Amino acid sequence: MFCPYCRHTDSRVLDSRVAEDGTSIRRRRQCPSCERRFTTLEQMQLVVVKRSGVIEPFSREKVINGVRKACKGRPVSEADLAKLAQRVEEALRASGQAEIPAGEVGVAILKPLSELDAVAYLRFASVYKHYQSVEDFESEIKHLRDLMVTTN
Repeated sequence: MFCPYCRHTDSRVLDSRVAEDGTSIRRRRQCPSCERRFTTLEQMQLVVVKRSGVIEPFSREKVINGVRKACKGRPVSEADLAKLAQRVEEALRASGQAEIPAGEVGVAILKPLSELDAVAYLRFASVYKHYQSVEDFESEIKHLRDLMVTTN
């Protein structure tokens, strides 16, 4: 860690605190050379491992774009999509894993999407779960109905 004032290559940690949401650590540091204090914020980088093995940073925008297609023509606002993407990211971070398989991102999308809009959920699930027949849709609709009964 370089001192932002004198560029010294070392610093001493005076205090560390976990942020309220648990996703980052705030550290108060002091430079041994110029003795000035500064704060750093450390955050775990969440990455997605694709089926091909390629690793890329998690992107809320990619979640939103993928779900937006399923929500086309549905009464779902951009704010709703942003909240859904935030819930997905929070769920993935809560898993404690830094590297998330791409399939787990899809799974993390399903629950909040089912709560947001059942039709959009079916559209997304039909692609994500690779439905092959009408029976696949019927089974998923039955599952959705069962969920609605247990939550009401």
